[in-house]
Amino acid sequence: MGTKQPYLNGAYYGPSIPPPAKAHRSYDSPGFGCCCFSCLGSCLRCCGCCILSLICNILIAIAVILAITGFILWLIFRPNAVKFYVADANLNRFSFDSNNNSNLHYSLDLNFTIRNPNQRVGVYYDEISVSGYYGDQRFGSVNVSSFYQGHKNTTVVLRKIEGQNLVVLGDGARTDLKEDEKSGVYRIDAKLRLSVRFKFWVIKSWKLKPKIKCDDLKIPLGSSNSTGGFKFQPVKCDFDLS
Repeated sequence: MGTKQPYLNGAYYGPSIPPPAKAHRSYDSPGFGCCCFSCLGSCLRCCGCCILSLICNILIAIAVILAITGFILWLIFRPNAVKFYVADANLNRFSFDSNNNSNLHYSLDLNFTIRNPNQRVGVYYDEISVSGYYGDQRFGSVNVSSFYQGHKNTTVVLRKIEGQNLVVLGDGARTDLKEDEKSGVYRIDAKLRLSVRFKFWVIKSWKLKPKIKCDDLKIPLGSSNSTGGFKFQPVKCDFDLS
């Protein structure tokens, strides 16, 4: 016979459950492991952010200083635009060959006055090229020697554009040419291409290359500078923004 089970009085819950074992935390030795590399990466990121922030602050400070300096210089000097005029002009010859209506012979005298109205700003004219145009077609050009223009100064520039050149005129320009030949007064444009520098005390600016246009010069043909009582009228030139 088998062994008799003890008589159970009440509920039986089985043997007691032992308490869970405590987890043991391991500590890495200082200077080794992930902690060290994590700190190094954080430091590098922090240093990089600091350097970028410092560079940005320096650039902003430089921009502000330059803007303030430029504004102060503008208040001191108050620069005004240099003014260009065609004071006088004379057309000695302007004719096409009879056997070649595109071969133009020309002889044009131009008298420019250049006015620097600034009291503290001088101008270096490193390069000046003067070109003559008829019917939007350039027929000749000449260079002017470099020079310096002082404060509140007016400089006179005399130049002769002469020679012959192939000039192809459109139908409209041909019609205008017939009218000009009949009246003896020719509608000619002059353009100047410049390379200039400005001088503020001992400071010289970088080179600028403005273009000046003197449009619709009504120039009589002949050395007397008059055709039928017509005389050349001075013309103010404008800056060519095209």
